[in-house]
Amino acid sequence: MKAAIYSRVSTTSKSRCGAAVVFDQNPQVHVDTLREVARRLGWEIQAVYSDRASGGKESRPGLDRLMADARRRRFDVVMVFRFDRLSRSVRHFLQVVDELRGAGVGLYSHEQSLDTTTPMGQFALTIFAALAELERLVIRERITAGLEFARRHGTKSGNAIGRPRAVFRRDQVRQLREQQRLSWRKIARELGSTIGTVRRVYEQGIGDARPCQNLSEGSQ
Repeated sequence: MKAAIYSRVSTTSKSRCGAAVVFDQNPQVHVDTLREVARRLGWEIQAVYSDRASGGKESRPGLDRLMADARRRRFDVVMVFRFDRLSRSVRHFLQVVDELRGAGVGLYSHEQSLDTTTPMGQFALTIFAALAELERLVIRERITAGLEFARRHGTKSGNAIGRPRAVFRRDQVRQLREQQRLSWRKIARELGSTIGTVRRVYEQGIGDARPCQNLSEGSQ
């Protein structure tokens, strides 16, 4: 079995201290562990790919080279120390694994004891994919339910959704326009309304309007 090793550390600094930090941020520690695993399994290491980048980044130089070589079938299995070395996003992780599977390449994760070259490993990966899909559906349902509730009941504060109604006296528009010679934009800003609303009020005239009236963009 031909194997490739992929390692990733998130920090660009090589001078951090502390046993746990050194172990997690030193790619060579992971590579050496995986080489020993490959030796025990009788796998032949073809290449080692590594990145110093966040697991949230979907495009990384080492990972991109790994995927390109996987499509050329330079190896049969990719070895990682644990899932989050490949990606911290469930969606991206499953996307990478699916691309590897499409190229006929398996995945081995040391800490999770996952080996997709075996039937049980394939079954475990199917469960992971199903759980991820369930999570996406639940999130989508919550968003849909929240939007529907907001449409029926308004916002959490109890106010209606959308722009609040502007309240001002109609004669203020004419006064600001004719006496102070303000532009429609300045009048709208002064009254806390929109340009369309204040223009419509001016064109309609004062008429028999009440001293104070609710106006909005959709008022007639």
